[in-house]
Amino acid sequence: MQKREFAIKMLLLLLPLLPNLVSQVQSVKCTTNNPVHVQYEWHETGDLVIGAMVSHLYYIVPELFFKKHPSQVVIDTPLVVTKFYQHILALVFAIDEINENPRMLPNVSLGFHIYDSYYDSKITYQNTLDLIFKSHHFVPNYRCGIQKNVIGIIGGLSSDTSWCMANILGLFKIPQISYGSFEPAINDGTKIPSFYRMVPNEDLQYRGIILLLLHFGWKWVGLITPANEAGERFLQTIEKLFFQNGICSAFTERVEFNLNYKSNKLEMIDKRVLFSTLTSYKANAVLVYGESRFIIWLSNILSLMEFTQLLFPREKSHEGKVWITTAQIDFILDSLQKIIDINIRMYHGAISFAIHFKEIHSFKDFLQSIRPHWTDTDGFIKDFWEDAFSCSLSNATLSTNMCTGEEMLESLLAPYFEMSMTGHSYNIYNAVYALAHALNSKHLGRTIHKGREAMEKISPQYVEPWQLHSFLQRISFNNSAGDEIALNENGELAVGLDITNLVTFPNRSYIRVKVGRLDPQAPPGKELTINEDRIKWHRAFTQFCCYDCDPCPEGMISNEKDMETCVSCPADQYPNNDQDLCIPKIPNFLSFDETLAIVSTSSALLFSLITILVLGIFIKHRNTAIVKANNRSLTYVLLISLLLCFLSSLLFIGKPNKVTCLLRQNAFGIVFSVALSSILAKTILVVLAFMATKPGTNIRKWVGKELAYSIVFSSSIVQVGICVLWLATSPPFPDVDMHSVMGEIIFLCNEGSVLIFYCVLGYMGFQATVSFTVAFVARKLPDTFNEAKFITFSMLVFCSVWLSFIPTYLSTRGKYMVAVEIFSIFASGAGLLACIFAPKCYIIVVRPDLNKREQLAQRKV
Repeated sequence: MQKREFAIKMLLLLLPLLPNLVSQVQSVKCTTNNPVHVQYEWHETGDLVIGAMVSHLYYIVPELFFKKHPSQVVIDTPLVVTKFYQHILALVFAIDEINENPRMLPNVSLGFHIYDSYYDSKITYQNTLDLIFKSHHFVPNYRCGIQKNVIGIIGGLSSDTSWCMANILGLFKIPQISYGSFEPAINDGTKIPSFYRMVPNEDLQYRGIILLLLHFGWKWVGLITPANEAGERFLQTIEKLFFQNGICSAFTERVEFNLNYKSNKLEMIDKRVLFSTLTSYKANAVLVYGESRFIIWLSNILSLMEFTQLLFPREKSHEGKVWITTAQIDFILDSLQKIIDINIRMYHGAISFAIHFKEIHSFKDFLQSIRPHWTDTDGFIKDFWEDAFSCSLSNATLSTNMCTGEEMLESLLAPYFEMSMTGHSYNIYNAVYALAHALNSKHLGRTIHKGREAMEKISPQYVEPWQLHSFLQRISFNNSAGDEIALNENGELAVGLDITNLVTFPNRSYIRVKVGRLDPQAPPGKELTINEDRIKWHRAFTQFCCYDCDPCPEGMISNEKDMETCVSCPADQYPNNDQDLCIPKIPNFLSFDETLAIVSTSSALLFSLITILVLGIFIKHRNTAIVKANNRSLTYVLLISLLLCFLSSLLFIGKPNKVTCLLRQNAFGIVFSVALSSILAKTILVVLAFMATKPGTNIRKWVGKELAYSIVFSSSIVQVGICVLWLATSPPFPDVDMHSVMGEIIFLCNEGSVLIFYCVLGYMGFQATVSFTVAFVARKLPDTFNEAKFITFSMLVFCSVWLSFIPTYLSTRGKYMVAVEIFSIFASGAGLLACIFAPKCYIIVVRPDLNKREQLAQRKV
């Protein structure tokens, strides 16, 4: 455990320290007089030459900025994907077999020229041109020096590399056979007829993915793809198929996985994004699409997650996830990950689509014979050997030992090299034989055409690459492993895919176990076969399941487990807490037996009794000075209006019906409007009474009961008109709301026209504003019993209550909305009653000595 923790910590510590790998290399100008020496190539001469473009090495390059001249700094020593050295050896092995076979291409030797793409499009273009034209000098469209006689080129591993090569080779009609590209866009028979590939169409893999997920019942799947054109094409296709088959994507991550230097620090783009995604989602099945090098990047992320799990045990980790990978991906680690001790065991139990392959007789013996000095022309073996065995072939240092040259390839772990032929190596082997059989078919056809029985030597000078297309398009042969190799009309290998299970071991190695087969020739429904007994799942599985069910959306239920869809409850029912049963909704209205209704009813009766008591006091003392001075008639009208306001609140209690719905808002609006009209009339009369005392004025004749009644009537009739219009056009009516509150049916009065309802409130607000303005102006007039100052304060209370009412009313539902309006009626009515009448009742009841005409005369200012 301590060793593993130390290794993971080293991963985090070494990443920012990698700039010591960077060295300065002078750029080389390529001219015909100054030949370019390519270090990483392997060239063996022959009568005819087969070219190849492999992906074995890659560089970490510095980030370029436009503020200064592009940097010439590169890493002098590339990172080596040691496992892919087998691709090179597979090609050499196949050519050696053909040269030693007297029945294949008699009297003709095959040579080869192998370049590396470095996973870089610019270098791929250059090296493709080198394969065609360069011997000692590079002159496009000219063959200078030794004739190479390239009759076909094998490559590349990825669709990007294959596409770059096809752009050039298609112009010269040179056969190109890709050994790893699945992308359909590359294979366009009308656009690039010289392109062939030793893999099936990618549509087969899409179909296989769906069949695999449905077989295991995995319908909650995460998707991880590279952020490029191929990744987008994959997502567009697979997500459509997911939808058609009832499979959901838990998350979709498009990631950049290139390594770049930035400010002398090695950065893995988007590592935090993917880390957060993998630890946040419940989906345990994760489908990974991309090329093999993506696994290098993903391994770093998973190692970081594992380290986080050690530090924070409660954090979710990647354990328990099933990794599903496409056939383009091989489980590899590079030389850098070997140094920092990345372990492949995190992929234990992974299910992979794999290129079909069989063991080739004597290939393992061939690998066992490989030694670092077995040939002088292999430009790849030095870096491979030193990285694979952590030694030096040239000089030892403090960190490395000298290589003995007797190290054995079979001692290497599977992530770095396999002794069994991999799927990509198998494709290269078959591609070499396809070119050889095409040459053989051309030679036999020429011999038969001449009518000669003896085998004739092929003349290299008469062999043109374009002549092989007619033979490759109908190629069909059995290889040494017994597999039939045949291309269909699209230049694709007519073969299925294997399903493999990755089984890892404590020593950081693994084996790939074939657990199934995807056969496009099988009858419908039987294309996929899986032997579940051979599958070794991740050790974190106790009860295997690759997805967690999400709860149904609010308002829906599922009465069975693992259902794909949820169902809605009837309108009058709602789901229980477990969302597996619908239960009746509870009625919601302010019934008389509820505490809130009892308090409201008691308050209405209490305020009504207080109002009646005040009215009785004023009637009993109607002939006293204070009652006469404040206009008895308007006082009675105001008190009766307040009484009706308090009683109108009772219409809001109980289950709404047609009568209460028609009356509640209209009655409330009219009686409050009458009350406000009375207050306005009282205020205006105070102002006119003061103005009438001035000499020479004619206003005295206007002061009287007729004016007061006119003000009350004219001001109230407007509100009455609004309410009549409301009842005539869109009256309120009983209604139910089944959706606003979960589990409840709200019985309410639908206001009919919301606009008119707010017009009623708005007109009350207008009345209150006018009354407040007039009262505020008259509050300091010299009158002993001037009530304008009390009206001013009462209007402040009234306006505050109803301004607060509107947002509160709109934010509540059901019986609490009704309670808000009842409270507003009580608060505003009680405010008017207390502010206007409390001081007068105090004088009438407690200080009757001040309620005299003599006191009025003495206290006038």
